[in-house]
Amino acid sequence: MASEQAAKCLVIILLSITLLVISVSATPSNKRKSLNTIKEVNRKGPYIGLITVFPPEEDAFFTTGAFEINPHHPFVDLSGRRFRIGKVHGRKVIYVRCGVGMVNAAAATQQMLDLFDIRGIVHFGIAGNANNSMSIGDVTIPKQFAHTGIWDWLKPNGILPSDDVAHLDIGSYNVPKGGVNLLGRIGYSYEQFFSETGKPDAAQPLVWAKISQHWLRLAAKLEGMELQQCVNSSNCLPQKPKLVVGLRGSTSNIFVDNAAYRDFLFQTFHVSSVDMESAAVAMTTLSNGFPVIVIRGLSDLAGGQAGQNSIRIFGPLAALNAAKVVVQFIRTLSDDPSQH
Repeated sequence: MASEQAAKCLVIILLSITLLVISVSATPSNKRKSLNTIKEVNRKGPYIGLITVFPPEEDAFFTTGAFEINPHHPFVDLSGRRFRIGKVHGRKVIYVRCGVGMVNAAAATQQMLDLFDIRGIVHFGIAGNANNSMSIGDVTIPKQFAHTGIWDWLKPNGILPSDDVAHLDIGSYNVPKGGVNLLGRIGYSYEQFFSETGKPDAAQPLVWAKISQHWLRLAAKLEGMELQQCVNSSNCLPQKPKLVVGLRGSTSNIFVDNAAYRDFLFQTFHVSSVDMESAAVAMTTLSNGFPVIVIRGLSDLAGGQAGQNSIRIFGPLAALNAAKVVVQFIRTLSDDPSQH
């Protein structure tokens, strides 16, 4: 009897060891190394999280020369992204390039908030301009963002849901007028917002994700700062770019280069900028209970221009102006006693 019990104990011990080995081997060695580095990095926190989108924006940020790399832990590689650790004006920061689109933006933001000791998120890059009172090269720091990519796409005579926040009749844009447009109608729905302050699995309907008010007030102090006007000696904007704080922005997985749709977004949602990531970063950050701000340089007219889109010419300039504002905003955070 005793020998049988001993045999059972041995089986249990061997099974436990096997499960432990499987568990350890299931985590790749490079990931385990990254997680160990993160523990070391977090001991020196907290940090401001900096998130941009694609290489030209990253190049502009590094061109400012403000980012000082951490000599001991310069970066951590996770899920194909490189999280760079350093300082800007003495403020500890962690920077990552998330990739284009809302899925990439939300994934990188959640990963940063989950794994690193983060105080808040500064998201930046370029955007299309949907407001005729703004110009290419200007920088906008919107007060709120709408996700304008949640659609109910119906038949021409389809009935829109009563809770849709806006609608677009595609047939209204027929040229010449009249006739039936088989693309029908689009109803714009609200986002489902989950928050750590709410009940589990109880989403709140949300149209506008509001930027953190204190950070927005700090950013407003930067209005009037000098921005770059020329790409080079032969490519200059006709007027000096400006920083504007407190407008509205929209986000969807759509690169907008269409004058009619641009006008629709401005007239319906009163947005001044259109991009493909900001609402995702803002909503993910707010959902986790952290402050967030978005800084976008206007690179083109989102289809409102005559001829080709100007993003290839003025995109680098818009990215650099946005990066300059980011650097100055972090300096403002460093000087604000409430942020320490």
